[in-house]
Amino acid sequence: MDWSGKRAVVMGLGHFGGNEAAVRFLCRQGANVVVTDLADEAALREPLERLSDVPVASYRLGGHRIEDFHDADLVVVNPAVRPGNSFVAVAAQRGATVLTEIELFWRSCPARIVGITGSNGKSTTAAMVAAILRAAGHRVHLGGNIGRSLLDVLPEITPDDFCVLEISSFQLWWMTDAVVGPAVAVVTSFSPNHLDWHGSVEEYRAAKQRLLGFQRKTDAAVIDPADEELRRWIPAVRGRWAPPVPSEEVPELAVPGKHNRFNARLAMAAARELGCSEEALRHGLTGFRGLPQRLEWFAVVEGRRFYNDSASTTPESTVAALESTDGPVWLIAGGKDKGCDLTQIAAAAVRAARGAAFFGSAAGRLLEEVAVVDRGFPTAAVETAAAALRWCFDRSRPGDAIVFSPGFASTDQFRNYRQRGEEFVALVQSLTGRTVRRGASAQQLPFD
Repeated sequence: MDWSGKRAVVMGLGHFGGNEAAVRFLCRQGANVVVTDLADEAALREPLERLSDVPVASYRLGGHRIEDFHDADLVVVNPAVRPGNSFVAVAAQRGATVLTEIELFWRSCPARIVGITGSNGKSTTAAMVAAILRAAGHRVHLGGNIGRSLLDVLPEITPDDFCVLEISSFQLWWMTDAVVGPAVAVVTSFSPNHLDWHGSVEEYRAAKQRLLGFQRKTDAAVIDPADEELRRWIPAVRGRWAPPVPSEEVPELAVPGKHNRFNARLAMAAARELGCSEEALRHGLTGFRGLPQRLEWFAVVEGRRFYNDSASTTPESTVAALESTDGPVWLIAGGKDKGCDLTQIAAAAVRAARGAAFFGSAAGRLLEEVAVVDRGFPTAAVETAAAALRWCFDRSRPGDAIVFSPGFASTDQFRNYRQRGEEFVALVQSLTGRTVRRGASAQQLPFD
């Protein structure tokens, strides 16, 4: 695609870097770029500083202007923009191409693409696939919803490379029929989520299934037939269908939990479809150490182990965290209530934890669900994560684990899940006043 001389509107600069990379990409191509965002200059200070040397034609901050969309040739929309947005509709009616940053990359990418979606486990599965491909000697680029746009490195990508993309339902909803592939698709799981955005579970399911609809007969899709919901998706596979590998073939992993062993089963199946050797499968997975903010054991304070699982944005993720943590557990959960079923998370908390503190807009409903399971279970509903941490710390003992696994979106109190996790680490640090060194291994924890 050549956007030289075209008028491009980048709608929603955001903080994760996707549309920021789109701005750089389009300006490099010679497009006339307008950046518009509902947030003001102060809120967008960091991405604006990173774009200070980019020749953006104009910024419209603190609100959108309809006239900016009237004559646009291209609108790059932040995936979080809801369907039916009136500004996007005006641009589309006047003939503009409307797509997201990930599609802007996808249409230009010369490499083979592995696309991974699902309600839970997609980030870890994507990272595992990338680890196996690297162990096989391939050059791999990991990006998408996992938090890194690959537009910035597009000039370096060759047809011999692999691009592993984690893809959200929002990104899939916005994708156009011009997308082709991926060479291998992986669907990790499906459970109702983001119903506040999609409107219904049917629309959410349809968005996820779009990944299969882009594929060709030469492509492959990894789907678990043991999952009753996903088994019904198999007839939609256009190429080869591949099940996860058997459990006994998964090597010993450094990351805990049966959910991670299942993620590895999916990753191994995908890698086999791409021609990786059995040796590469073993080496890639045994060397995999997990992802930041995904059940990350980062500190010990007065004998209590602290885990940062801020990337948990669904109740199912929190259930997996509880089932994967050894020893007595105190749970901190909560955030923006998206209307999900809370039966499983309540039952898991009572079954696997000594107590739980809930915060944010979901706190009240979580408290009610737990009371249905066990009215005597130690729990509290508080306003903030700081208050939840203090409640758990005061009741825990040396040898216990305090697990921050929210299970909900972060946007009721935080900018995103990353900021939420960083704030939690800072709160733990405040318990002692000693600096938490991020990235420390479990064998070299920052303090005890």
